[in-house]
Amino acid sequence: MGNVLMAQVNKPVNGIADSRNEAYAFTNATIFKDYQTKLENATLLVKKGKIVAVGNDVKIPAGYIKIDLSGKSIYPSFIDLHTQYGLPKPAGRGSFWSAKEQIESAKEGAYNANQAVKAEFSASEAFKVNKKQAEELRKAGIGAVLTFRADGVVRGTSTLVTLAEEEENDVMLKQRAGAHYAFDKGTSTQMYPVSIMGYVALLRQTYLDASWYQAGGNQEVKDLSLDAFIAQQSLPQFFDASDLLNVFRADKVANEFGVNYIIKGDGKEYQRIEALKKANTPLIVPVSYPEAYDVTDPYDAIHVSYAQMKDWELSPANLGMLEKAGIEFAITSADLKKPELLLENVRKAVKYGLSETAALKGLTYTPSKLLRAEDQLGSLNKGNVANFLIASGNIFEEGSTIHQNWVQGHNYELSPLVSHDYAGTYKVTVGEENYAMVLGGTPEKPTFQFQINDSTDLKTKGSLKEELITLNFAQDTTKEAKWVRLSGWVTEKGFKGEGQDVAGNWIKWEAMLAGEKKDDKKEDKKEEEETLALGEVIYPFNAYGQTVKKEAQTTIFQHATVWTNEAEGILEDTDVMVKDGKIVQVGKGLSAEGAVYVDATGKHLTSGIIDEHSHIALSAVNDVAVMSSMVRMEDAVDPDDVNIYRQLSGGVTAAQLLHGSANPVGGQSALIKLRWGKTADEMLIEGADGFIKFALGENVKRSSWASSIRYPRTRMGVEQVYRDGFTRAKAYAEEWAAYNALSKKEKKNTVAPRRDLQLEALVEIMTNKRFISCHSYVQSEINMLMKVAEDFDFRVNTFTHILEGYKVADKMKEHGVGASTFADWWAYKFEVYEAIPYNAALMTEQGVTTAINSDDAEMARRLNQEAAKTVKYGGMSEEEAWKMVTLNPAKLLHLDDHMGSIKVGKDADLVLWSANPLSIYAKAEKTIIDGVVYFDIEEDQKMRAQMKAEKARLTQEMKDAKKGGAKTRKASPMMRHHFHCDDL
Repeated sequence: MGNVLMAQVNKPVNGIADSRNEAYAFTNATIFKDYQTKLENATLLVKKGKIVAVGNDVKIPAGYIKIDLSGKSIYPSFIDLHTQYGLPKPAGRGSFWSAKEQIESAKEGAYNANQAVKAEFSASEAFKVNKKQAEELRKAGIGAVLTFRADGVVRGTSTLVTLAEEEENDVMLKQRAGAHYAFDKGTSTQMYPVSIMGYVALLRQTYLDASWYQAGGNQEVKDLSLDAFIAQQSLPQFFDASDLLNVFRADKVANEFGVNYIIKGDGKEYQRIEALKKANTPLIVPVSYPEAYDVTDPYDAIHVSYAQMKDWELSPANLGMLEKAGIEFAITSADLKKPELLLENVRKAVKYGLSETAALKGLTYTPSKLLRAEDQLGSLNKGNVANFLIASGNIFEEGSTIHQNWVQGHNYELSPLVSHDYAGTYKVTVGEENYAMVLGGTPEKPTFQFQINDSTDLKTKGSLKEELITLNFAQDTTKEAKWVRLSGWVTEKGFKGEGQDVAGNWIKWEAMLAGEKKDDKKEDKKEEEETLALGEVIYPFNAYGQTVKKEAQTTIFQHATVWTNEAEGILEDTDVMVKDGKIVQVGKGLSAEGAVYVDATGKHLTSGIIDEHSHIALSAVNDVAVMSSMVRMEDAVDPDDVNIYRQLSGGVTAAQLLHGSANPVGGQSALIKLRWGKTADEMLIEGADGFIKFALGENVKRSSWASSIRYPRTRMGVEQVYRDGFTRAKAYAEEWAAYNALSKKEKKNTVAPRRDLQLEALVEIMTNKRFISCHSYVQSEINMLMKVAEDFDFRVNTFTHILEGYKVADKMKEHGVGASTFADWWAYKFEVYEAIPYNAALMTEQGVTTAINSDDAEMARRLNQEAAKTVKYGGMSEEEAWKMVTLNPAKLLHLDDHMGSIKVGKDADLVLWSANPLSIYAKAEKTIIDGVVYFDIEEDQKMRAQMKAEKARLTQEMKDAKKGGAKTRKASPMMRHHFHCDDL
């Protein structure tokens, strides 16, 4: 029989079997074998859906269909790693605000206790070829996709498929190609989690549960979700971050559990390039750029923020900046309105600095590498799947066209492979009239322009298909002009045909080529490169962000009135030297080589204000589990919040970012310094003790939620939540102690207890490793929590709000708890009706360490004035009043060894005031953290002028873009919500 190949089939044939060879030889082409190998005048052999050979000296065997591609280019088809192609959409999203609260999982079967953990889902089992979706993706140049279901925090596995319109069995290249995750509960209708902190906590707990389960926990309980989760850890791990802050949150989880995530971002990665370099994680990057805003109306333009304007300008440069930084990335069509915009937007990225080599790599090789599918996709190597594009030329140049997208050896035509370019200038005779016509654009998308009287443009419409032409043009330039209609065909020298004039009379017409199309590409590109001057990236990417990151410097404040908060009291005409982020000298006549001298004559120098109770710089404030001790506010820190800068302008240098008061036990606090421009992790105070939010009163028992089924519903129930939690935590600690007491040999035969993040935090409280800051109002509940703490042998650290603290101040002193209160808030809800403005002074009089806090983004900007109210209400001295927003909160947060006063060796967290800091006329002229000037009132004025000029420039750019035909969107106000304790 010779060398006959017998095709293997896995399905019955009804009729005559198709036994054609499907062997093709593409010759004389420019072939990009991979992103870095370009072959001129080369040949590509394809047979039965696979690459057989590629090169310059390839011999074409008999039986191959030859296709001459002279002047054409061949590229590997693109690979998209972020699609839901061929999968059914999840049936509606879960909502916290559902008609009925759901505490436990409603999913039937031996699955995870949380519905947002869906590791058991397999995309391969739900996948179905979708011809319409496949066509849309192929038009973008895509030949294969990774498809997954975007539902849940743990989403299960994806499958790798081609976009051929064949059977599912034929197009599936990898059944289980990757495992997928996100900070999103998806369709889960369970209440928990509902916040970014909750999503992180659930994912962390799932990793811990899987470790315990694999080590023997599966002998105690069966969890099919964990079985699947464990099995898929050897696959590539994909994380849908959805925004830039989530990229870093995901990377933090990955580092904790030794996982290597491939993270899909949001196209704004350029805003934190240095931090991404440190993260060293591969990215999947969309190319969906924001449209310009319509800023024609100045009142509309007011609604467009500084950051939005800069993002519009800089987003197309994102990929180029990532390439320059050496960050690995794959490019996705995700987030585009239509997939076919992919190549257009990649070309724009090339104009903005991305190299063509990196563009092709991000579309082909990198996706295949991340999928561990280099032996199938991403290049035109022998043996790979025959996924390739045939283009008219350089695919990244404007005007270049993809003619065909071959998928698994099947040709899907996008535009005619052979087309003629009729572009040029023509002399046109229509009846007795003469015109000029400019035919431009591309062969696939020609443009037409009729002209009279030496290039005066007339309104023109036209089409040119299969050598037939249709033209319509206005008779003159007036609004009332009537239209001439022409129809014709291609001739050797142009076009001719017949038509009707404005009166309806039939006339003959002819267009003769007068001049070839001018090739301006190189000139246009050169001009574009010369004129493409972009604004600079700012840190953080918000109003008042700066292009240069600030550094600490040696500074000497001379002749200041220094509020030391120490035994020395207030020192007149005194110098303070700051070096390497610390206070190094306090005295007179100080000097140092290279120091910056600040004349503080007539001004007041204090330690920075510390806000014990804040909710700024957070992406969320509450989760809704009754006991949310497993969630961490550090996972919700938003370093781009402009309130950070605003509070620096009010002299605030540090804050405790607290969970809200939705639950009896809230989340773990984040203690930060207001290091404007730094990342979320860089804002955290190094070595700080752990704190946690507890809450009492109306919020936790849901007084305003008449239909709530969640326990507790009464104040008595709140106490039982605490007692139950600490009883379970005590048993948990004892279980671990018993395990840790075992010998190594005994441990080998014993399953370690399951790590429980919720109970671990409570154990930390009972062992004085984590400290409670408790939202509180009425005396009965204050007494209750102190009694609970004493029964479990620990102490409450701080009662915050504590508006009835004056009633129980003696008991608070005896217990050893501090207080952080409002200066004069009262009567805003029932449980504060008995609050009085003398509260802070009365608690202080009883020996309770008392601070004044904000719990409000606006109030925090004037905490100096809030402190001054204690002088009016209670007759406190100015020094003691000032300590209520500096030294006392430092003591409550166990930070007084480092901050809260001006003392040699402490952190250089200082504020220079224009007047007595307790005065309503005092302004913070400089706010310094760790020796770095983060706010300077003179620099602030300069920045305002710079931002005004930059906004004016960008406004004109947007107006020019609209004038040039770019799509614009309506400007609308974007308000940032200021979180409070009870926000969900």
